[in-house]
Amino acid sequence: MDKQYVKDLAKTMMSIKETGTFESFLGNILTPSELEEISKRLQIVKLLIKGVSQRDVAKKLGVSMGTVSRGSRELKYGDNGFRKIL
Repeated sequence: MDKQYVKDLAKTMMSIKETGTFESFLGNILTPSELEEISKRLQIVKLLIKGVSQRDVAKKLGVSMGTVSRGSRELKYGDNGFRKIL
């Protein structure tokens, strides 16, 4: 992955000030399934931070335990990106 492309994407996303415009941008740049997956990943992490059990998160969001475990691992061993913004 070219980190410069990621930086350019981040700068572009940060330049969008209006929620509606940002939602449109996401709808344009992502497929519907990618948008749903990314949105659920965020909800998984938010629920885990609130202390909801992994099993309850999986049930509530209709995702696999593996998907929830991935979010949990990211919170424990990742670069704390989620915790910095949530």
